[in-house]
Amino acid sequence: MTVKAPPPPPPELSSYPSLLRRRTHDFTDDSDSDSDTESLPVLNFQQLTPDIIGKASREWGMFRLVNHQVPAELIREIHNLAGDLFSLPFETKQAFPTSPILYFWGSPALSIAGTSSNTNPCSGNLNYLEGFDAPFSNLTQKFHCEQDRRFEKFKSLLEEYGVHQTRLATEIFRGMTEDLCLVDSSSSYLSPATATLRVYRYLRRPTADEKWGIPEHTDSSVISILHQDQIGGLQICKKNKWLNVEPVEDTFIVNVGDMMQGMSSDEYVSVKHRVKLNKENERISLGYFVFPGEDAVIRSSKYRPFTYAEFQASKESDLRNLGFKIGLSKFRIH
Repeated sequence: MTVKAPPPPPPELSSYPSLLRRRTHDFTDDSDSDSDTESLPVLNFQQLTPDIIGKASREWGMFRLVNHQVPAELIREIHNLAGDLFSLPFETKQAFPTSPILYFWGSPALSIAGTSSNTNPCSGNLNYLEGFDAPFSNLTQKFHCEQDRRFEKFKSLLEEYGVHQTRLATEIFRGMTEDLCLVDSSSSYLSPATATLRVYRYLRRPTADEKWGIPEHTDSSVISILHQDQIGGLQICKKNKWLNVEPVEDTFIVNVGDMMQGMSSDEYVSVKHRVKLNKENERISLGYFVFPGEDAVIRSSKYRPFTYAEFQASKESDLRNLGFKIGLSKFRIH
C-alpha cells in the first residue's frame, strides 16, 4: 500500500519549525491588560559616569542607552537580512552550517559560546521563537555557505556589530566597577571573548492562552544589550509589577545579569523580564550577552565563591532536570 506524503504546510507557515506551524485563531489580543508602561532611565553613552550607571542599576537593573554611535544603517542591515533568512523554509535553515552561527528554535536555553547545540525541544515545552546564535569569538573565522551566500554577509554584519557592542559593554562595565569599587577584579569579571550574539524571531501568537515568546527569567550574563524592532513585547518586573518596555528607535536596552548581581553583592539587580507575543506581527531582536572568564572566581559578601563555569554547569543541570533555572540562590550564603 502506498503511503501518501503529508501535505505541505501553508505557504505563510513554511518558514516556521514544524512543531510551531499553527494558524492564529481569532481572539482578543490582551497585550496590555496585565501590564503598564513606564519610562526606563535614559543614559547618554557620551556622558556616562559611575554614579549615573550605579543609580539605574540599583533602582531598575535596566536602562535605555542613547547616543551610542552604533551606525543605524548597520542595525537596519542586520534586521533586514535576518528577516530574509528567517523567512526561508524551515528545512533550509536547519541545513545551514552550525558554526560560526547556529540556527536554533523552540528554546533559548543553549550552551554558551563554543558548546552550543540544537536543543531539539519536545512539543510539550516550546517557546514560539527561533534564532541564530553567534559566539563572538567564532565570527572571525573564514566562512563559506554554499546553501545561501547571504549567510556569509550575515556573519560579517554580526562581526561588525559585535565589535560595537563590546565597546559599549566594556565602557559600561568600567563605570559599574568604579561605582562598586571592584576595579581590582574587573579584568577577569568581564571577558569579551565569552560574548555571544543572538538574533531572535518571535513568531505570531497562535492562541489566547499562548502569550509568551520567552517567559519570565533573568539573564545569566554580566551585561546584556538588546536592540528591539518597533513591534514591542518586552516587559520587566519592578516592585512586583510588570511594565512594558516600549521600543524607541536608535536606542539600546541594557540590563544587569546574574553575574553582575553576584559581583555587586545584590546592590545591583538582575531584572526579571519576559517577551509577549503579538497576534498580528512577528518580532525580531538583537541580543548581546557577555560573561566573566570561565575560571574567574566571583567573590561576594552574599554568595560563596564560585566561577562562571560552575554557575553555567549548575544552570544547565537545572534546565535538564527541573526545566527551569534556579540561578544565584544556589550559591547564596544562608
